[in-house]
Amino acid sequence: MARPQLLIGLMTGTSLDGIDAVLVDLSGAQPALLAAQGTALPAALRHELLTLQASSPDEIDLAWRAGNGLADCYADAVTALLRQAGIDAGDILAIGNHGQTIRHRPERGYTIQLGNHAQLAERSGIPVVGDFRSRDVAAGGQGAPLVPAFHHAIFADAHRHRVIVNIGGIANLTDLPCDGSVSGYDTGPGNVLMDLWIGRHLGERYDAGGAWAASGTVIDDLLAQLLTEPYLAQPAPKSTGRDLFHADWLNAQLASRNDNPADVMATLTAYTARTIADAIQRTAAGADDVFICGGGAHNPTLLSMLGALLPGITIASTAELGVDPDWVEAIAFAWLAQRCLSGQSGNVPAVTGAAGPRVLGAIWPA
Repeated sequence: MARPQLLIGLMTGTSLDGIDAVLVDLSGAQPALLAAQGTALPAALRHELLTLQASSPDEIDLAWRAGNGLADCYADAVTALLRQAGIDAGDILAIGNHGQTIRHRPERGYTIQLGNHAQLAERSGIPVVGDFRSRDVAAGGQGAPLVPAFHHAIFADAHRHRVIVNIGGIANLTDLPCDGSVSGYDTGPGNVLMDLWIGRHLGERYDAGGAWAASGTVIDDLLAQLLTEPYLAQPAPKSTGRDLFHADWLNAQLASRNDNPADVMATLTAYTARTIADAIQRTAAGADDVFICGGGAHNPTLLSMLGALLPGITIASTAELGVDPDWVEAIAFAWLAQRCLSGQSGNVPAVTGAAGPRVLGAIWPA
């Protein structure tokens, strides 16, 4: 029996809805999930991180203080996770910590994920692997998405053409045809615009069960207008985030309009479904199955719209493949940390556009 390879993965995504923390054994061909939990970010910290998505006064000080606050939250999440599993910190090889993206500008040669890795290593007593995206960007890549390498390792099938779609704040797809190749990119907004809109009108973090969207009617001319966004027509490799799809972008789309808010919500949901479906039809033609992970996996209105746009293709959760959709990304960063520790590449140059395979991440010893 292989010796356990215990790692922790931490993920805070574009939605800023909290910390996903997982403890996994990566000694086998498939990850074994030993413990998992989600922790909401403190409201004040979440507000600071949202403020940092755009330029603000004294943002260097704000950013580093927010990074310290994040590190404390990460450390608390790790402590709780280890307590849940009944495992000592000394048994963990490393923490793979994605950090919180506040800027993603690969076209300018940088990407920034906050989260003081040194402080996390100090508090947890566990080595930390972080800053996964910078090396890919340094090699001329987008630095995103990074999960396709992991998707390929655990979800590829020689007899079924699969597409994995992560619907977090931003949506990304991984195309896994039967020939063993892999490609992928960010398709556009996932939940980010929907979350923004429901927060503005109902004060909620997200549209639970897609109920508000289901109560509205898609506004066809608004949807057509949204689909003219130039990013959607750009060829891969490409990646995006709140640097593009933010409140000002949405406000500009809705300028001089006075649509019913529920109808706008239905349209934003349709926009996410349509951009994902268009991407699959354009670059993953012939797919047999589409498996969904991320928060969007729990939005039946969104999934129904997606299914209607992709007739003849099975739409299901990654739970059908043995991995809970809520934890796929956090497990992926534990997996990337393991790759870093063993000196193995973690990027897919065909996905990111990097000059070649690169070992991703930097290591902060315990």
